[in-house]
Amino acid sequence: MNPVFTEVSEVQYNRFVKRWKDEGKPVAGYTCSFVPEEVFHAAGILPFRIRGFSARETTIGDTYFGPFICSLPKCMLQCAGQGDLRFLDGTVIVPGCDSMRRLDECWRKAGTDIEGILPEFFFHFSVPHKYTDYTLTWFVEEIQRLIAAVEEHFGARIREEDLAASIKVYNRTRDLFGEFEKLRTRDDPACSGAEALSVLLAGTSMPREEYNVLLEEYIAEAEQSSGISGKTRLLLGGSASDDIDLVKLIEGTGALVAGDNLCFGSRFYEGRTGEAGNPVEELARHYLGHNLCPRMYGDYDRRLSLLMERAAKAKVQGVILQNIRFCDLHGSENGLLEHEFESRGIPCMRIEREYGPLVETGRLKMRIDAFLERIQQGKVRV
Repeated sequence: MNPVFTEVSEVQYNRFVKRWKDEGKPVAGYTCSFVPEEVFHAAGILPFRIRGFSARETTIGDTYFGPFICSLPKCMLQCAGQGDLRFLDGTVIVPGCDSMRRLDECWRKAGTDIEGILPEFFFHFSVPHKYTDYTLTWFVEEIQRLIAAVEEHFGARIREEDLAASIKVYNRTRDLFGEFEKLRTRDDPACSGAEALSVLLAGTSMPREEYNVLLEEYIAEAEQSSGISGKTRLLLGGSASDDIDLVKLIEGTGALVAGDNLCFGSRFYEGRTGEAGNPVEELARHYLGHNLCPRMYGDYDRRLSLLMERAAKAKVQGVILQNIRFCDLHGSENGLLEHEFESRGIPCMRIEREYGPLVETGRLKMRIDAFLERIQQGKVRV
């Protein structure tokens, strides 16, 4: 695998972001895959997916959040408080769940106590919980509100033709991800699950045109390479997870994560954005209609169908559904999904975990080992 992907996925202020900043261009962070990156790309701003992986502790997060809440936004706030995100010129917070909604107010409050951690552009981006005609109208208006705010604060002009051009660039990425998915799910996958997650994460924190070139080169090389065989193939789903070490932990016991349904992974590149209509409306349709997150009401059957389809495509022998502690959305739905997989004869394990520095690797490894032993004894395959 190209070492650039590993480097970029494991460093917050990576060399691509540093070079971008050295050229005097702004970087805008965002917290959720519902944010249309094309808006920032069209404005000449680098969109950067905010992560919490560099948190060394949670003292700052604990101060503002309290103990009984998801540790992902805690670690994001911790990263901001300890100075890891000072390179951001703007931040967009999405109320994907109650915990992420509270990140908005906690970051604002922490910004009054810790100098320099609150970007001047700090935007609350609302997302409806249903996909209907009236919520689509609302979401179009919300994207227009974001565009107006970006134009005013950064002195940029975002024209329809600029958005249309950015949509084409990002659709090229989605097409390449489709080819990449075939490499992951073939009988002898071209990469491990940890490597695959590194490739996907790199795309959230570097200039998109450069990323597309690197991804094209990687796919061309991987198509000619010998693959991985003899591993127990798994699908990984559930809560937001950018934790490469978690995937390594799973794969270190003789397994291969051949597919995933994570919003830091495969879920966020589902489908293409339309290129024929009004760019803002096309972005609204795509980002609201293709993001199969359990925060969306009335979409359980579609989420189940997608998971089953991905499990079959990846030819997995088992499924691991993880959720961060206090994640009610995924924690509740994972129980339903576990029943669905088991009723179809597909071994499924649910694990509850913490994010970042609070991860309990010993306990997780013991459960994963037991799950793989169960699969080997049953020899069940989709």
